[in-house]
Amino acid sequence: MNFLSTFVTFENLHEVRRLCHWGPVIALSVIAICSTMAILDSIIWYWPLDTTGGSINFIMLINWTVLILYNYFNAMFVGPGYIPLGWKPENQQDSQYLQYCRVCQGYKAPRSHHCRKCNRCVMKMDHHCPWINNCCGHTNHAYFTSFLLLAPLGCSHAAIIFIMTMYTQLYERISFGWSTVKIDMSAVRQFQPLMPFSVPAFAATLFALGLALGTTIAVGMLFFIQMKVILRNKTSIESWIEEKAKDRIQHYQTGEDFIFPYDLGSRWLNFKQVFTWSGTPKGDGLEWPVHPKCHQYTLTIEQLKQKADKRVRSQVQYRAVEDYNGACCPLNKGLQTFFRTPCTEEPRIPLSKGDTILATRGTKWWMYGDKVLSEEQLRAGERIRGWFPRRCVEKCHYDTAASDSTSDKKVN
Repeated sequence: MNFLSTFVTFENLHEVRRLCHWGPVIALSVIAICSTMAILDSIIWYWPLDTTGGSINFIMLINWTVLILYNYFNAMFVGPGYIPLGWKPENQQDSQYLQYCRVCQGYKAPRSHHCRKCNRCVMKMDHHCPWINNCCGHTNHAYFTSFLLLAPLGCSHAAIIFIMTMYTQLYERISFGWSTVKIDMSAVRQFQPLMPFSVPAFAATLFALGLALGTTIAVGMLFFIQMKVILRNKTSIESWIEEKAKDRIQHYQTGEDFIFPYDLGSRWLNFKQVFTWSGTPKGDGLEWPVHPKCHQYTLTIEQLKQKADKRVRSQVQYRAVEDYNGACCPLNKGLQTFFRTPCTEEPRIPLSKGDTILATRGTKWWMYGDKVLSEEQLRAGERIRGWFPRRCVEKCHYDTAASDSTSDKKVN
């Protein structure tokens, strides 16, 4: 009931603004349309007061809606859990194994990552989900996964109701000819339902059926992905870190044997780290049970190695040769740049001629990197990074000591 107490007392009133986003608007609209049409069609197809089966069907339908909304709003408003601002490890010597976040003015605890959308370091961050307009992390992982399970089940039930309603209502109204099929919606049926099934009702039911089937497939796939994350006790970000660790070891032939520290060796033990009877996940989000051959900072040390390797292998210096205003789909940078814009919520950075950028990745038409800032901006904790059109920059054919020292000072 954490969500209810938070909502009633309005302790986090600003969190209600999360609803004002395209993700929750679409998600709640789909839930509302499917639930409303399923209830109306249940009255037409299987009147709940006539039979026990009709009553059970109606109660289950209401139950799906309540459980889906309960877990959805908990995933959104309970949130993933955030690292306290200015956090430091109890043992100051352990800070050498951690990354420092300039935005939160503190160290990143193991398994935490900074989310640009939430503007906070998130405990055991898996990803930022636009459908709940919040991150999926430590404290809301169980609610989020439960929502991903219940939504396909509820939509499957609704889809059965839609199909049966259309079948029973159209059965006596369809006439077949040699080469035609005629549906007479004005024909009088032998059994008249409590509510009429007209052409608009048929169209609305057909539309709701499409939404229900699409949601079942799409959200069902997301559920299996999240169950894979939970049973391995490995977030999607940590899976990417592990892949990069193997690549680093192979590239430098170091002979290291990287062991992922948070897989407890049993799917059931991993499962119980997220799902508990109390609804609160195990742990405080700062320290975690680890593999016997690992310690609390095994993964963070690997991240620091990858950051150092990234500066050596990945960052290439570019200089801006065209101005760019930071538009998501710029019209004046060519059709390919317009249509091939990255499908991501990551920011775009405006450029002026002469700006220097350290690029870390890119596509054929876009690049991603950090803008090289002045000493004053670095001391103020500023960092500007994001996507920009590839045609706006050219590769620098020189490396200066100043640029190297500047890049070394950058800390995530």
